[in-house]
Amino acid sequence: MLTRLSIRNIVLIEALDLDFGRGLGVLTGETGAGKSILLDALGLVMGNRADSGLVRAGADKASATASFEFAAMPPALAEALDDAEIELEPGEPLIVRRQLKADGGSKAFVNDQPVGAALLRVLAASLVELHGQHDDRGLVNPRGHRALLDRYAGADVAKVGAAWRAWREAEDRLAAVRGEVEQAALDQDLLLAHLAELTTLEPQAGEEARLAETRAAMQKGERLSGDLEELRHIWEGSDSPLAALRVAARRLDRIAGEHTTLMEALAALDRAVIEAGEAEDKLQAAAEALQHDPQALDAAETRLFELRALARKHRVEVDELPATMRQMREQLDAIEGGEAQLDALELAAKEAGETYRKHAAALHDARVKAAAKLDRAVAQELAPLKLDAARFQTAVTELPEEKWAASGMDGVEFLISTNPGAPFAPLGKIASGGELSRFILALKVALAEQGGAATVIFDEIDRGVGGAVASAIGDRLARLADGGQLLAVTHSPQVAARGGTHYMIAKSSKGTVTKTSVALLNAGGRQEEIARMLSGAEVTPEARAQADRLLEGV
Repeated sequence: MLTRLSIRNIVLIEALDLDFGRGLGVLTGETGAGKSILLDALGLVMGNRADSGLVRAGADKASATASFEFAAMPPALAEALDDAEIELEPGEPLIVRRQLKADGGSKAFVNDQPVGAALLRVLAASLVELHGQHDDRGLVNPRGHRALLDRYAGADVAKVGAAWRAWREAEDRLAAVRGEVEQAALDQDLLLAHLAELTTLEPQAGEEARLAETRAAMQKGERLSGDLEELRHIWEGSDSPLAALRVAARRLDRIAGEHTTLMEALAALDRAVIEAGEAEDKLQAAAEALQHDPQALDAAETRLFELRALARKHRVEVDELPATMRQMREQLDAIEGGEAQLDALELAAKEAGETYRKHAAALHDARVKAAAKLDRAVAQELAPLKLDAARFQTAVTELPEEKWAASGMDGVEFLISTNPGAPFAPLGKIASGGELSRFILALKVALAEQGGAATVIFDEIDRGVGGAVASAIGDRLARLADGGQLLAVTHSPQVAARGGTHYMIAKSSKGTVTKTSVALLNAGGRQEEIARMLSGAEVTPEARAQADRLLEGV
């Protein structure tokens, strides 16, 4: 609830600090005293448009600060603060401040943390509900009517929301898989062609390296083949070096025994024969190792070219071609199994839709039943508020499927007809501001504990009425304020007498300076102010006596 409102340099108010408590608080004063200034200041705190004209003449800036305390934090308020990363400890007040400069511009703060005015408007929905001559929020706004009716009905909207999300998820999954299958089907012919090409070639992991190594070896053999052939003729001919060494060794062997040196020469020659023989063997082995088949070389080069061409075509490495084949087979398998998967997903989506429709239909029935009950409850409140000819209707309209949501498949709006035979129209289209306020009061009474902002303010709800109607208004305001906080700006002594706290707004002039002040009245002050409201400019003994009767009758 609102516990304190501090105003600095707004219009006629230089400095003002007001403390508020629970129950019904009334604000009275002569016309033009400045009651609207308080509401303008509170409007700034609630995120209304910053008008530099509100800055008091001669001041360079103005400010309005409101403090709120909660026995239990409203969930919507807690969520908004959490989204804005504003921490509020249990028991800590929420302090909202708005500064306004005379040359334009404004700043907003929540617990001294800079915020935008948009956040103030979000917070305002949970903090203050203002009903006045130009009310365009709260109960007048049809966007909140469905939630109010659901709370009045005690409806399980969460179950409908869960069913809606499950249905949306099933439909989204179905759409995604259907898109994948359809796209895969479009690519099926191309996939088949690519896979046939790869299957024909049947690439193997590591094949590129093996082919490259084989090709390099055969290319080397091709380059050395001429030299090896010449060496073969040299070593294999009758006059080959090895044959000559062997002939020389045989001849030397016949005479080597004649001299020691000849024996040494024979030993050296024998070693030469052995080395030459080993050289011949190495040449033979090299020839065999470097032997190449031109057709085999062509085949290796052709396959290597084909593998690399396919790799470029599919934008992968050659060694990744086997994995590419497996992926294509999986895609084709998915196309073949896609229809079965789609059938299962379509069934799941259908069942989820039926579940949502069942819960939404039950919610619709609950709303229709609660709407009739609410209409009767509001109708009982209209006559005492001098709205005998008026009618109230809670319109529950089934929406087209494209507008269904987590809240169900209904639109809800409060409608009124102010004259017999007149058609029903939206609550906010009523002609008279006074009638609108009384309609809202009747609706608030009927809804009773069905939620709303922490603080409710009625601005001149009693305009144009008096006597028994004003008493009825005062009685209902007091009932609504029981256990909560309600503030009423009023011109009616019957309403003022029902207040638990009474604030008098007065305007005074000194020279060329005019100021507005607000005073919390004691028992004597309340009697005098209510007597003034009864008699006018001159307070008579009769008026004081009537004021006492009003106060005693509370």
